[in-house]
Amino acid sequence: MTKYKKGNIITCNVTGIEKYGIFVSLDDDYSGLIHISEISYDYVNNINDYVKIGDTINAKVIDVDDENNHIKLSIKDIDQKSSSKNKVAIEEVGSGFGVLKDNLPNWIKEKTIEYSNNSNDKK
Repeated sequence: MTKYKKGNIITCNVTGIEKYGIFVSLDDDYSGLIHISEISYDYVNNINDYVKIGDTINAKVIDVDDENNHIKLSIKDIDQKSSSKNKVAIEEVGSGFGVLKDNLPNWIKEKTIEYSNNSNDKK
């Protein structure tokens, strides 16, 4: 009986990248492939934009071949990065429409002056 089941989320290590997919190792017995079509719902131009060799990632099991000890995996529907070291905090710059409300009168005034100056230059 296999220890890997279809639908499980597992942790694996990226060992190779080819134009058609990502090779991963799972343990001493099993290896896996994440086909390029299982990386993203969007067009994947460069797999290196998603993972690097040596990354530890999470992947979803979509098929298990116990005879050959091979697993087909997907990262489309999950957050594949298992490490938080790549996450960057995004600083909040304002809340709601307050920034727009506070700045709109100045922006309109600036553009009106700019438009007037450009119109005068053409005369």
